[in-house]
Amino acid sequence: MENTANRISLIGTLQELPVLSHTNHERKFYRFVLEVARLSGASDLLPVVAAEDVLLDADLFQGYQLAVTGQIRSFNSKSETGRKLIISVFAESVTTTDREHENELTLTGAICKPPVLRRTPLGREICDVMLAVNRSYRRTDYIPCILWGRLAQQTAACAVGTLLTLTGRLQSREYIKVLPDRSETRTAYEVSATTAEVVSGPEKS
Repeated sequence: MENTANRISLIGTLQELPVLSHTNHERKFYRFVLEVARLSGASDLLPVVAAEDVLLDADLFQGYQLAVTGQIRSFNSKSETGRKLIISVFAESVTTTDREHENELTLTGAICKPPVLRRTPLGREICDVMLAVNRSYRRTDYIPCILWGRLAQQTAACAVGTLLTLTGRLQSREYIKVLPDRSETRTAYEVSATTAEVVSGPEKS
């Protein structure tokens, strides 16, 4: 798969000081949460992972406003309750800023599961689609996306393997997970698309 893209730009408020996430090849990576306001007045709480050297360009004080550029990454976590897709923003740059909040992204990837078209309780059409987005070293990020209205109808008609380019934002959403012995409030992360373009149809084997 060629012509893939994965770019995101965020401006938001640092909710907590970065904490150590992991170490890879002696390089330390830290995790923090960025609160990004929507035009509606609601906010998205988005997890960001950044290398220690990348964080040196920002003033890391709780409540400060940061500009982050990078990519959306996914990771499959295994637990006693099953697999869970972990979504985060991998930061390539982090700087302090006083600009207004921002949440913009561009993704190009292949549809890897049949799209699901459904309706909200208010009757609005929505399409759930999972994009497989290639990155370096033959790795792939699996990113859940939602599309609304006319875009939902168009995307629902696409076959698995169709290459799409989406623009939109990364959002957080709380939901209730029912377990055998209890219910938990969890947070899902997904791309809410504002535009969608078919780059190419599914490849024939």
